[in-house]
Amino acid sequence: MLLKNQTILITGASRGLGAAIAKECVQKGANIIVHYGANETAARRVQKHLGTQVLGCIGEDLRKPGAGQRLWDAATQLAGPITALVNNAGIDPASPLTGRIEDWRQSWADNLAVNLVAPAELCRCAAGAFRQMGGGTIVNIASRAGERGDDINHDAYAAAKGGLLAQTRTLARALAAENILCYAIAPGWIDTDMAPKGGDKLALALSEIPLGRMAAPDEIAALTSFLLSGTCPSATGATFDVNGASYVR
Repeated sequence: MLLKNQTILITGASRGLGAAIAKECVQKGANIIVHYGANETAARRVQKHLGTQVLGCIGEDLRKPGAGQRLWDAATQLAGPITALVNNAGIDPASPLTGRIEDWRQSWADNLAVNLVAPAELCRCAAGAFRQMGGGTIVNIASRAGERGDDINHDAYAAAKGGLLAQTRTLARALAAENILCYAIAPGWIDTDMAPKGGDKLALALSEIPLGRMAAPDEIAALTSFLLSGTCPSATGATFDVNGASYVR
């Protein structure tokens, strides 16, 4: 029960990787708060499946200004002091260089809001609370794209995730002396419903992964729970690559 006595806010936890992280944290003894963007039905399904260690579900559209603060306030009102934050929620709308400039601007705005600004705001809230509590842990789910770049149609996504990596490192350097630990995980393709399922797109995705398969959500969930456990605090500030050797630094 490595996470016993922890209360963890997990964003984007109604499905996919977020739901896998929620399950892993509950199995390790934590209480959790499930955030969802729009699909309350899926979030309630996760809550029902995981039981009473899910303290509640909170809906918040992270594209909207102030969403991070509102979510944090709602979570603390629901659950009391939060000991850890997992910024997992993310979107990847295309931002092609061709087409209507209005569409390009909207894609950049949405990518930055959900993938960088809202997580950064949540980190700000968490850091303030953790300082008063004497410590806490932040795990930011970034992306391989934030390190190596992405295809030409997803530069906004790559830029936002790169910013999240930089913020994680900055917070780790600034807050380690106060026992506030900050880690980033940078997955490549994950086998969720957001990944390609067949045809040329799947073949292309797999062709660049030496391991020959996408990462399973449970793999990343296990790494997340390990980082949350406080087992290796000296790793604060590190980015953990989980991409089947498709990008090796």
